[in-house]
Amino acid sequence: MRRLRYRVQQFRAAVNAQVSASERASAYRLLAPGEQALFEAMSRYDQRHCLDVFHTLQQAGYNDAILLRAALIHDCGKVDDDGRPTALGWYVLATLLRRAPSLFRLAATNDWPWLRPLRVYAEHEQRGARMAAAAGSPTELVKILRFSADHDVYANVLLLQWADDQN
Repeated sequence: MRRLRYRVQQFRAAVNAQVSASERASAYRLLAPGEQALFEAMSRYDQRHCLDVFHTLQQAGYNDAILLRAALIHDCGKVDDDGRPTALGWYVLATLLRRAPSLFRLAATNDWPWLRPLRVYAEHEQRGARMAAAAGSPTELVKILRFSADHDVYANVLLLQWADDQN
């Protein structure tokens, strides 16, 4: 029951998500121009989530600029190749399907056009890394988004995953 309550709160937060002008300006001061475009392309609820992950890291005392930039755009891969953010209903469906991993994998790897948003959702980490690389982000940031086990960035990968799980 607690998990259901958490998911309902998460859904409400997404529906009511707001990003203030000062938060946007603060993010833009840290992000490179290409990364700003990635941030801007995300849905408001993904922007809010990324800002919450960013703030979680800052409040925990982390100030590495690359890690914080990665936090601000870590869900940019949820925007499809046509520039459409993943709609909230697909998040709900993906969350439900993930309780049956084999069914989720089947749906997320299916070539049916109507399931494309599930593929985008399932591949968002790799997609986001490619998008960040194309936007000119530093290699270290791209590796963090790819959730790489590369020794040089692994601590930042774990920190981003930790902060993401908090939000």
